[in-house]
Amino acid sequence: MKKIFLLFVAAITMHGAKADEGMWIPMLIGKNYDEMQRLGLRLTKDDLYNINNSSLKDAILQFGGGCTAEMVSDKGLLLTNHHCGYDAIANLSTVDRNLLDNGFWAKSMDEELPAKGVTALFLQRMEDVTDEVLEAVGNATGEEYNKKVEAIAKKIEERSTNGGKLVANVKSYFNGNQFFLLIYKRYTDVRLVGTPPKSLGKYGGDTDNWMWPRHTADFSMFRVYADASNQPAAYSAANVPYRPKKYLPVSAKGVEEGDFAMVMGYPGRTNRYEVSYGVDLAVNVTNPSIVDCRDLRLNIMKRHMDKDKKVYLQLTSSYSRIANYWKYFIGQTEQLKRLEVVAQKKDAEDKFVSWQRTAGQNTSLMGDFQKIYADYAPYAKHQAYYGEAFRAPALTRMAAGLKPLYDAYERHNGKLADDTLKKYISQAQSNYRATVKDYEAATDRELFTEMTRLYYINVPKSQHPGIYTTILNGADGKSKAAYASYTTTVYGNTFLTDSNRFNAFCKAPSFAKLKADAAVKYANSFVSNYNKNYLPKIETFNNKKAELAREYVKQLMQMQKGKKFYPDANSTMRITYGKVKSYQKIDGVNFNYFTTLDGLMAKYKPKDEDFDVPAKLISLYNDKDYGRYADADGSLHTCFITNNDITGGNSGSPVMNANGELIGTAFDGNWEAMSGDIAFDKKYKRTIVCDIRFVLFLIDKLGGADNIVKEMNVKY
Repeated sequence: MKKIFLLFVAAITMHGAKADEGMWIPMLIGKNYDEMQRLGLRLTKDDLYNINNSSLKDAILQFGGGCTAEMVSDKGLLLTNHHCGYDAIANLSTVDRNLLDNGFWAKSMDEELPAKGVTALFLQRMEDVTDEVLEAVGNATGEEYNKKVEAIAKKIEERSTNGGKLVANVKSYFNGNQFFLLIYKRYTDVRLVGTPPKSLGKYGGDTDNWMWPRHTADFSMFRVYADASNQPAAYSAANVPYRPKKYLPVSAKGVEEGDFAMVMGYPGRTNRYEVSYGVDLAVNVTNPSIVDCRDLRLNIMKRHMDKDKKVYLQLTSSYSRIANYWKYFIGQTEQLKRLEVVAQKKDAEDKFVSWQRTAGQNTSLMGDFQKIYADYAPYAKHQAYYGEAFRAPALTRMAAGLKPLYDAYERHNGKLADDTLKKYISQAQSNYRATVKDYEAATDRELFTEMTRLYYINVPKSQHPGIYTTILNGADGKSKAAYASYTTTVYGNTFLTDSNRFNAFCKAPSFAKLKADAAVKYANSFVSNYNKNYLPKIETFNNKKAELAREYVKQLMQMQKGKKFYPDANSTMRITYGKVKSYQKIDGVNFNYFTTLDGLMAKYKPKDEDFDVPAKLISLYNDKDYGRYADADGSLHTCFITNNDITGGNSGSPVMNANGELIGTAFDGNWEAMSGDIAFDKKYKRTIVCDIRFVLFLIDKLGGADNIVKEMNVKY
């Protein structure tokens, strides 16, 4: 087992990969240090990661469970993306006090607003636990492997929480060949400090999303609060600003082409060791299915949001999340095809098999991959539509949340012991609370009608749940009238659309009430069909795929001993380094490495949903009132690009210069490199960054909140 660990340490210390590719483990970043120095880094190894003294890792946090943020003052002030704070900002907004559309700037700490549900997670340390995990797992495979990994991970985590004061996670790296324990502190008292109006925070909207050039002010600011001992505590007026071990100084000096650029953050998921069969399935089945479902969902939601400001505020956060990855999957598919990634991977796999023969390895691995994908392919569309169509309406998710209770009643002939009943009711209530915020009657009804129809048309008929016999009642499966009529029946005969009726059911639950509910009947048919007929096949596929992938990565490292490997992203802290760098578009257009307010105003369209701007910004622009935030060329730079390697979850990550000073916040990637989560494209891959000078300008000049700027350590 120790030998396996040393193999991976050796693999990540060998030179070969380019500096702009790679999401590196902070604990081992010293292995990359010489390369980082050659690119211009002027910090020490301990400045980057150190568990005994403050280091850059202490200034970086996971924000809200899915983004990154950075400490920018000694009083717990943090900077992240506007789209990362979007949900919290929308939840704090009302029609009469619309912070999302109008912006918000706290002129003192007393004006900061509690952002309910937002968390700040600070990494304390990492520890390699590979030997312990592999020893516990032994030679287990399939579901037995999963259970043993889960059991040993739980054991390690439980002993590492310091009596519940810390959060402990055991994470898999290199497709299950290495395991790290990560220890965190979680703070739950987080308050909104400032946000630009949505017209700037989402400038360009879906039109410009994933595109360069960009001019978006994609940032928001929050503050972390703690108890008097600087420890996590629930919201209280007595709490005080958190005192970070480290916060980032800010450089307002600007950047130039070729400058060193480093990103630290929490990238979510990449799949760069995926085999050709998986990429082929994504391009031809999974991605198009997701896009089709989301395209219809977005059109329906948009119509209802445009009619009513209250509906807009209720659904805008969900709409934004759905739209983001709707366009992502379009772009990923396009670029995977353009780069001919399937063919490239097939060629690499042929070379891998040739190496296996010469190395005396079993050559069945790639054939096993081919077989499991062939077995899974007939159900791939079903899985996509189950998640994207069936679960699109809030009602179906609320009803599906009652399935465990329904099944328990069924197993026990309609009678449950009080403690068992209490457990299932608690689960149902938790699901309901998480889902009911997305329920808007008119929107949900239309989603239900159209998604039920879309599922019927696109999922193979042999895989349909039995409820379609009732839904259609002899009608043509493409007839909208039949689906609309059934929708009226379901929404008129369920207690789930009324929170008072749902709460009444929870106080006096019964199997008879569940069986009589039309929405529960509908959801049960879909969930039962999926769980009984397809989930076992999907789980078998996933288990076998994971087993093959572990062996594949292990052998790849043996085959390419001179190459520097990094693990796929897994929502843990990583470091990526490179340079500020322009690029040439596929059609030959040369893109500069930065954009300006001039370019933003050139796109300006009064009252346009994507390209409107506040009147005050127009005035500041006309007067060229940029203050100390102007570039040496006299213009106000809005965004710039680097060749850093990032993905979803890096949103809000700090982009730092050679001195570890904040020069901007990362918020997007570019269209030409949308293949990046599966295949890194060195020529085109870019990180789009909101220039910190644009951030400071908007806080100060537009927001009039120089108190926030003064709180930061800004170097002009």
